[in-house]
Amino acid sequence: MKTLLYIDCCIRRENSRTRLLAEAFLDSLPEGWRVETLTLMDEPLQPLMEGGFAQRDQLLTRGDLHHRRFDYAWQFQRADALLIAAPFYDLSIPALLKVYIENVSVDGITFLCDETGLRGNCRAQSMTFLTSRGGFYDNSPEEMGSRYMEAMCAFFGAGVYRCVAADGVDMNPAKTPQILKEACERAAQAAKAL
Repeated sequence: MKTLLYIDCCIRRENSRTRLLAEAFLDSLPEGWRVETLTLMDEPLQPLMEGGFAQRDQLLTRGDLHHRRFDYAWQFQRADALLIAAPFYDLSIPALLKVYIENVSVDGITFLCDETGLRGNCRAQSMTFLTSRGGFYDNSPEEMGSRYMEAMCAFFGAGVYRCVAADGVDMNPAKTPQILKEACERAAQAAKAL
């Protein structure tokens, strides 16, 4: 059985519009997949700074890649597919998701670095990013969330990148239900493509 790692960064939890897309995706997942959910709002994530940075460097220098500090990275590296759900915040992603990405970006686990350069080391064949945006940002130079996630997908060597976005959910409340319905249908199709 293959493992889908679902990284839930739907900050508003049950009130999250992005979560609706994730539910549609998960409900349409083909047989043969086991879902492992990581709810970032419940995790003791810390940004890399000062003492934590020094500890991480010491562990990497010693080659101690199986220290519990790297559990998130190993979980990410071993997944057969990745599903990340996060709203569009300040033209990008929530800080919490960025902190998580800092914690999974580990040389020797999720990527490798040698004399030839950097290359991804993740098992995942795909990364699907689900998001909802208040305005219309599809193909806009101001949209940095999906572009960042696509770059990280390539960095980790995680195969095919897909983004499903519900754009304009705050622009006209009367149209929001239809926007979400259509985005949920696209999320369901993305799941079926796994």
